[in-house]
Amino acid sequence: MTEAFRVLIVDDNKHARQGMREIVSEGGEFVVAGEAASGEQALELMERANPDIVLMDVQMPGMGGLEAAKAIKGAYPPAKIVMVTVSDDPAHLFEALKKGAQGFLLKNLNPSSWREYLRAIAYDEAPLNPELALSILREFAGRTRREAPTETNQGQAQARVSEEDGYREQLTAREKEILQEVARGQTNREVAAVLELSEHTVKNHLKNILQKLHLDNRVQLTRYAYERGLVHSRESVD
Repeated sequence: MTEAFRVLIVDDNKHARQGMREIVSEGGEFVVAGEAASGEQALELMERANPDIVLMDVQMPGMGGLEAAKAIKGAYPPAKIVMVTVSDDPAHLFEALKKGAQGFLLKNLNPSSWREYLRAIAYDEAPLNPELALSILREFAGRTRREAPTETNQGQAQARVSEEDGYREQLTAREKEILQEVARGQTNREVAAVLELSEHTVKNHLKNILQKLHLDNRVQLTRYAYERGLVHSRESVD
């Protein structure tokens, strides 16, 4: 039997923590490695709890979820961070992605959806919902227009784009196809069906793509693809 994935629950509301504990504990796939009532406590617990997944509320007093996500990801890069929120506000989701979060769960989802999503996160198979990707793309585009670039940061941005283009050129034709399908919100199984490959082959290609692009997960990959114009939504960005 595969060892259970370790989950650190972070929420300032004890009833919310209890609810999350009951959800993740059912079925035996996950085990609660620890609980924290703040971002500061979560950071202190990381080494001892050694979680595979950090399930963290966005809004908390003191060090909030977004700030804690950045601190945890900086100190413990392998940890997968899933933000728990009451709304799918693109501004919050955009910031969470920037801070290193890999996923989002709405508090009003049913327990089975939570476990299914956490399972996909644990196995690096959770796609970014296409509608959510579009919302984040719009938020990114709006911020880009609002932030007038100075000569210095414009030069830095151009250098970064040039470097990223160099990474992208290392991708094979097949890897580019897989990148586009993943960015459209396809699961590994769906990508395999579309491209007539095995799931194992898709997983291997995806691992190589992430390494070549110096990215950590498919959420970052989706954002990268939309920002660089490698995949286009059916809707245009206003």
